[in-house]
Amino acid sequence: MQRERLGSRLGFILLSAGCAIGIGNVWKFPYMAGQYGGGAFVLIYLFFLAILGIPVMTMEFAMGRASQKSPARLYQQLEPKGSKWHLHGYVAMAGNYMLMMFYTTVAGWMLNYFVLTASGKFEKTTPSQVSEIFSNMLSNPVSMVIFMAVVVIAGFVVCSFSLQKGLERITKFMMLALLAIMIVLAVNSAFMDGGKEGLKFYLMPDFERMKSIGIGNVIAGAMNQAFFTLSLGIGAMAIFGSYIDKKRTLLGESINVAVLDTFVAISSGLIIFPACFAYNVEVDSGPSLIFITLPNIFNNMPLGRLWGSLFFVFMTFAALSTVLAVFENIISCTIDIFGCSRKKACAANGILMFVLSLPCALGFNILSKIQPLGDGTTIMDLEDFIVSNLILPIGSLIFVIFCVSRYGWGWKNFMAEANEGKGIKVANWMRGYMTFVLPVIVVIILILGLI
Repeated sequence: MQRERLGSRLGFILLSAGCAIGIGNVWKFPYMAGQYGGGAFVLIYLFFLAILGIPVMTMEFAMGRASQKSPARLYQQLEPKGSKWHLHGYVAMAGNYMLMMFYTTVAGWMLNYFVLTASGKFEKTTPSQVSEIFSNMLSNPVSMVIFMAVVVIAGFVVCSFSLQKGLERITKFMMLALLAIMIVLAVNSAFMDGGKEGLKFYLMPDFERMKSIGIGNVIAGAMNQAFFTLSLGIGAMAIFGSYIDKKRTLLGESINVAVLDTFVAISSGLIIFPACFAYNVEVDSGPSLIFITLPNIFNNMPLGRLWGSLFFVFMTFAALSTVLAVFENIISCTIDIFGCSRKKACAANGILMFVLSLPCALGFNILSKIQPLGDGTTIMDLEDFIVSNLILPIGSLIFVIFCVSRYGWGWKNFMAEANEGKGIKVANWMRGYMTFVLPVIVVIILILGLI
């Protein structure tokens, strides 16, 4: 069967960036920057993105492009005969399912909040009423399941069309719209009264504040965020590598994707921090920042309903871009394993994904008595822990070792594939770093996650 191809380089960059750009960028990055002292955290984050995220992404792209297969089958094309690397392919595939088991619910929240904001539900509400709206959303099993189902159905319907006519076309539109909305929102925030203080906090490194939080804590937080922001370790990038030609080197393309991913993360802070300072809101209010703090800010803002609606469209697009990319990975694995058509793979996975996503959606209400990680935790916390703290770092470690070890694919094969085409190339001097230092950094992230 002829492998499908993406129609353009822009499509490849936007799809890969869309997979990387998720709620972690636009939600977690700003609140972590808020908690860890603003500009100092951002600087350390950028350092780790360059030395950690980009090399691992280059390896994933190279494995996908060389094998022309999905994560479930790529090892079989590249591993030495008789070795067992391919077993990780099935774990990577399972990781995609596990990620979507809770991510579809969070994407549903974003969609729900867009509907609530656009319909004026937050207008003239007090801060305690805004908080109540969030609690009511979580405790309502019907609306939680409906919005999750809309995300699942929409995602698989888009992917059921061909690669170029479905996924590439819709993601291009969503990503370009997302970037445009961000710029509009960031400019609006920057010109608010008091917004300058927010920009100063966000962009000026404050090393005194960093010392008071603990330099080790800030470094660990920045390293974690730089690693998790790119969705590495489950083959989500390998799949897009398998859909592109050999005209460009893969280190150069990884840098492009990381730059776009970082632009979105940093821009989301440009939207949130000036608004927080303008309305005297705590910038380190954690995950509730998006669902409780921001609706209160939009309430007090001129044209707040418009700005709030735009913000949650932007959040919905960020979430859906990841959903579509990971669904494509799941579909490609299914087609490779069972040899079925794209439409059949979408239909079967649509039903399966809906069923698998139910425990998370119901974990805040009907199944709230199940608290797997201790008092106050939810099924989502368990699923997130398994993906973020185990599957992603262990998967990335296996990809790295496979690419540098003579018992795996090997450095020469990896370097030859990564350097094919025009652009920035992997240099031979990087071998020592990627073989000895990079795996150690990934192991540290794994240990920190388990602690």
